[in-house]
Amino acid sequence: MRIETLLAQLGNGKDHTGAVSYPIYPSATFRHPALGESTGYDYSRSGNPTRQVLEEAIAQLEKGKRGLAFSSGMAAIANCLSIFAPGDHIIFCQDLYGGTYRLMEQIYKPLGLTATYVDTRWSHKIADAVTEKTKAIFVETPTNPTMHITDLRALNKLCQEHSLLLIVDNTFMSPYLQQPIELGAHIVVHSGTKYLGGHNDVVAGLVVAATEELGEKLYFMQNAIGAVLGPFDAWLLLRGMKSLALRMEQSQTSAQKIAQWLQEHKAVEQVYYLGLPGHPGRDVHFEQARGAGAMVSFAVREEKKVEEVLSRVQLISFAESLGGVESLITFPARQTHADIPEELRQQTGVTSTLLRLSVGIENVDDLIADLEEALG
Repeated sequence: MRIETLLAQLGNGKDHTGAVSYPIYPSATFRHPALGESTGYDYSRSGNPTRQVLEEAIAQLEKGKRGLAFSSGMAAIANCLSIFAPGDHIIFCQDLYGGTYRLMEQIYKPLGLTATYVDTRWSHKIADAVTEKTKAIFVETPTNPTMHITDLRALNKLCQEHSLLLIVDNTFMSPYLQQPIELGAHIVVHSGTKYLGGHNDVVAGLVVAATEELGEKLYFMQNAIGAVLGPFDAWLLLRGMKSLALRMEQSQTSAQKIAQWLQEHKAVEQVYYLGLPGHPGRDVHFEQARGAGAMVSFAVREEKKVEEVLSRVQLISFAESLGGVESLITFPARQTHADIPEELRQQTGVTSTLLRLSVGIENVDDLIADLEEALG
């Protein structure tokens, strides 16, 4: 079945009652038939029916072997980093979500992991950063928020040469537009809060492993640490994912029109959007993904304009997060990327004039009118 059908049918017929919408099982524990026997469920930290259906769904959508659901996207990333040992070295893309940078620098580095941040648009820079202690490469593609593109096929070859794990944060694209495991990734990470949930009403994280062995290792950490997704939130995520294809198509169609409009506005200096001709890495992106997505970043010409825009938008909400049906705008330098040192932010284009727009499913003309009023 094609992905649109898989999404619409998530959970349907999985329950013994024949429920079309998979039920919520809010039980913390499960009764054993007898000593040494189990229904397959013992304690909800270790496994819950509602969460299991979600985990199986994301594994199928990402074409992996094992899916795992967590209480947030950061919990999902933390679980992935927990499989490494003190002394291990990880290469990260330079243009990285601030929360991931903070997690590595302030939590895992004191525990003995080491990291190098590289502009992964250039394969030779990644190769130069590999040491005998390197165990993995962690990338976003496209990156948050300046849409840098990493060639995943080329990166997979490098990982094979050095026996490295390739971890890809696929939040911006979702499995509807990009499936990194087919391109050689070993682990795929999502903030389920974003496009998968799609309604700004649930916080969740998801991980997909390409192999059973890796899946077991990640599951051990999930069960041991316990940052699992609750059954009601798992159900909300399943419900949101059913409409992912429709929402993604509407949002990226609108994002294309908005990006083109912003390019012509006199107050805007630069627009970052993969659907625009000339965007660096655009050709590589469309060789590994089937859409430009719905995230648009743009730099205004004057720093004072940032506060004006954020205070004047009415339809678009000035709020963190992305990927919901409601359009949101944020200021990465002060919000999502505040924990990244200014020098590193400047190198990647996360400047004091950059704004990030998550395009929702509203009428595109209404969104443009709101931006026109806000930009002046």
